[in-house]
Amino acid sequence: MSATDLSRLSRRDFLKNGFVFGAGAAGLAAGYAAVPDVFARAVYGGKLDGVMNDRVLVMIQLAGGADGLQTVIPLQDPKLRALRPQLSQAANTALPLDASFGLNRSMRGVKALWDQGKVAIVHGVGYPQPNYSHFDSIRIWETGDPLRRQQDGWLGKTIAANYDSAGHPLVGCACGSSEVPGALRDLDATLSVINGQNTFKFNGADAERAMGVIYNGTPGIYGALFDTSVFSARDTMARLRLAREKYTPRAAYNDNVNRVYSSRNQLAAALQLAAQLIISGVGAKILHVTLGGFDTHDQQLARLDSLMGYVDGAISAFHADLAAYGMSDRVLIATWSEFGRRATETANGGTDHGAAAPMFLIGDTVKGGFYGEAPSLGALDRGGSLKYSVDFRQVYQEILESHLRVDSQEVLGKAFERIPAVRTA
Repeated sequence: MSATDLSRLSRRDFLKNGFVFGAGAAGLAAGYAAVPDVFARAVYGGKLDGVMNDRVLVMIQLAGGADGLQTVIPLQDPKLRALRPQLSQAANTALPLDASFGLNRSMRGVKALWDQGKVAIVHGVGYPQPNYSHFDSIRIWETGDPLRRQQDGWLGKTIAANYDSAGHPLVGCACGSSEVPGALRDLDATLSVINGQNTFKFNGADAERAMGVIYNGTPGIYGALFDTSVFSARDTMARLRLAREKYTPRAAYNDNVNRVYSSRNQLAAALQLAAQLIISGVGAKILHVTLGGFDTHDQQLARLDSLMGYVDGAISAFHADLAAYGMSDRVLIATWSEFGRRATETANGGTDHGAAAPMFLIGDTVKGGFYGEAPSLGALDRGGSLKYSVDFRQVYQEILESHLRVDSQEVLGKAFERIPAVRTA
């Protein structure tokens, strides 16, 4: 990095090229100045202070509205052919789960985990009076509040209520992203965003020079606070590099199917980073990753097959990696999307925004099988969407109570009927 480059470096640039740090109410007083110190503490403090990787949650957002009918496919329902003359072709090549349902053909790795009893599929997940706006429905899922009264994310609340995130800011982390997702946000939680494995670009003398440039351009108390962290920045980055060097992937996070948007599986890259954090033992407890592209209004048949290839390859490699390190029994993977798709296909071979869709829970402690009642193609709502049979907060409750073993009512505000998809002993 040249002197000219450094002179143009802003605080925004620094954060973009390294960590993005989301601070709660206490952290806001120091702005981003606290980043180096808290991350230095996090790397060696996780084990010392007892924040172990004994139970980790990895939430995978399938952004855009993932179509459940082309993911978990009803094989015997003749109404599928009538509603979806083109898209129902996916049933011809589906991977049978039982006599009634099959997985999308691109999900061979998840099917193998299903055969081992490590996949639970919850049918018909949604909420009352479904909202078909991406923005509004995402907020509902992120806050756990269909009435949209809450601002804090359900995962952020979980972190704030149960973990020392100020002392261990890698407790809650978004991987492969550039901003804190709404599900993780909470004013009382300290959160982290790591863009990728190669984002720790400031090292050696450049790190100190970069921090100096940012300090010189930061007025008042914020500059002073940043100044106290300059030297710890080097140590932070060194420790993170050491953690990265100690981790060698034991699974192939590769691209082995035809891709829609990129030659690189972005979800696999994010989950490999998540594996690195978990295996390196830095205190990670709740991780969030996102794959977009599921707003399939046209040409859905091939597009969704390729997208599910991303999902399958990433999850399969991630689980295999954890298993090779003896840590797969600690990690629960859960998928979510803001809504499903309408039951009737469009003239362009796509689908419009819908309502209910399945959720996947994947891991060694999962009690494999189907949960909930599959929505009927013969009893759609007025908008032509599948009616929900399971409130998404029931799944959240199972994740919180049975896997993380924390008080779900503190997060969700009330108790729901249990979906017993995770072993409690």
